[in-house]
Amino acid sequence: MGRAAEMTGTTAGFLRALGKQGLITPLRSDGGHRRFSRYQLRIAMRARDLVDQGTPVEAACRIVILEDQLDEALRLNEQLRRSRHSQEPPADT
Repeated sequence: MGRAAEMTGTTAGFLRALGKQGLITPLRSDGGHRRFSRYQLRIAMRARDLVDQGTPVEAACRIVILEDQLDEALRLNEQLRRSRHSQEPPADT
């Protein structure tokens, strides 16, 4: 937890608060230590940026979740466009 806080420029308490809000859920080692993925660390840093700008933690977590959902929707939309484009018959000339 301390290393993750150091890497993200936050505190262990801030990371625990993000966990309580459901933004990140680290895995646990056999010894019970929290293990964060790189993705979770990026999410924590984005939330920290929002909080540093004056956004309450709860709102920052919601914003980050919505941004993540939007990114995923845009990615899936682009995949569908490519799939449809590759399935279209060639135009007659």
